[in-house]
Amino acid sequence: MNAVRESMLPVYRLGLAAWAGLTLLQLAWHGWLAPPTHLSPALVLAITVAPLLLPLTALRNVRRALLWVGILSLFYFCHGISEAWSSADTRVLALIEIGLTLLLIGSLGAGVRRRAARGGTAS
Repeated sequence: MNAVRESMLPVYRLGLAAWAGLTLLQLAWHGWLAPPTHLSPALVLAITVAPLLLPLTALRNVRRALLWVGILSLFYFCHGISEAWSSADTRVLALIEIGLTLLLIGSLGAGVRRRAARGGTAS
């Protein structure tokens, strides 16, 4: 485990922090700050948080876990754009969601680029 931590690029740590932030944002947004009025909060939390927890199964390989979260974060990016556009009440939360997804995708791309520059494989 120490060898994995020593070889982890700082951009991957930034990606992990963005992943955790996105998960905590979903919990706070749909569970406390702006709970849904027409659906069960438990159902909305299951729909929004459960997909972010699935890549935990691949956490031994940080790049693979971040790749899966990066793919999933496209949904959260679209959700943030639609909420920021249509709902003034949750616009700040939506902008935070957009920022976290961009940070996550950007850190994944920067990590792949740095790894390729160091002579490693991009896969």
